Amino acid sequence: MASCRQQVDLAIVGGGPAGLAAALAAHEAGVESICIYERDERLGGILNQCIHNGFGLHRFGEELTGPEYAERYIDALIDAGVDYQVGTTVLNITPDLKIMASSIRGVQVVQAGAIVLAMGCRERPRGALSIPGYRPAGIYTAGTAQRLVNMEGFMPGRRVLVLGSGDIGLIMARRLTLEGAQVVGVAELMPYSGGLKRNIVQCLEDFDIPLWLSCTLVGILGKERVEAVTLAQVDSAGAPIAGTERTLECDTLLLSCGLLPENELSRQAGVTLNKATGGPIVTQSLETSVHGIFAAGNVLHVHDLVDYVSEEAAQAGRAAAAYLAVRSREPECLRFPAAEKQTRQPVAQYEQEAAAISSTYAPIALEAGMGVRYSVPSTIDVGCLEGPAQIRFRVTNVFKDASLVVQGRTRQGEQVEVLRRNKPAMVPAEMETVAIPAAKLLTEAGEPWVGLTILVEEAS
Repeated sequence: MASCRQQVDLAIVGGGPAGLAAALAAHEAGVESICIYERDERLGGILNQCIHNGFGLHRFGEELTGPEYAERYIDALIDAGVDYQVGTTVLNITPDLKIMASSIRGVQVVQAGAIVLAMGCRERPRGALSIPGYRPAGIYTAGTAQRLVNMEGFMPGRRVLVLGSGDIGLIMARRLTLEGAQVVGVAELMPYSGGLKRNIVQCLEDFDIPLWLSCTLVGILGKERVEAVTLAQVDSAGAPIAGTERTLECDTLLLSCGLLPENELSRQAGVTLNKATGGPIVTQSLETSVHGIFAAGNVLHVHDLVDYVSEEAAQAGRAAAAYLAVRSREPECLRFPAAEKQTRQPVAQYEQEAAAISSTYAPIALEAGMGVRYSVPSTIDVGCLEGPAQIRFRVTNVFKDASLVVQGRTRQGEQVEVLRRNKPAMVPAEMETVAIPAAKLLTEAGEPWVGLTILVEEAS
């Protein structure tokens, strides 16, 4: 195959919602040479198969389908002249920011000035779930079934059971019902749903589809094709309870048991990963442990709404522009035509932001405390902030009438309450956000906290 070598200021791996938003933000920040590498044959990523509405309320103030949401960004990128390559699979990323990509045109090695990782996430397959039984036809992940129905025009089955209550599974329960299939029910291992409340109501309750909590799959019947499944209730430890088994006839099993950030390329690049999220450890600028490599969207941590993916990715795009503004003094790296100066932010602002990396303040380490599964970012550089520090996190359980507490740790090891917010309800399925004012990131002595811990206090 033909091989070529080239250079690009900003390489974006993935042309889904995160990659599109990062590219547009970087372009608006003045980065001239940008290229998006997308392995599918079209831009848009997962949005192309999400033909239901509910996208764009936060970003555009109106309700859009997935393809409509993607089209807004794609049209803007085409108008801006941002380069992209579809049908192109990135095979490797090195710590010195070289990308090897393969396509029908051949293999190319690209030297990037900065990289934004936007590979998204993938579903947990059957092999990761330790499901017993035969391996007959008729077992799909919910996302695969969604693509088959919405893009390929194939029905995976006529009598369906959904294992797991993730949002894709809930949406497909409704979609298959609308297409004439019978969804016998949704079985969820946890005592609470893994999907958004609105999807529980709109996709299950509105269609009289039962949701069985604290319930799991213990057997699959059928050798050539799924014929039935056996379910059982589970105890507080998640173990099946003997005597609670029941068998349901079905010809299709959909798996909706969680999503995993796709970070094989991140590992190749030497990026340090967060065990709790499965995504990279990042600073508040969304820069990973490898300088010049940024991450955003579901490759960083799984989001609920695409609007938040776009918001986060735009931040990564601007941060990459800041990095390039400082690292490269070549005049062709950044473009600021006179006619566009009013709509583009000046280079000096980004130089000032990125120069704060060498701030006299040591970065503040963020930790997930009691009741919190993870928080993003992992560190905050006080010298970099122009406003409140935005922290995204997920809780470990369902909490009602609880308090979200942020504690600061001094150099002497003392824990001091920095912030407290009353929360009527918090659930693991919904990502939470807390804004910490810059002033609260400093002790009374004017020094930054050594660390911050985010935790949940239940009502007594």
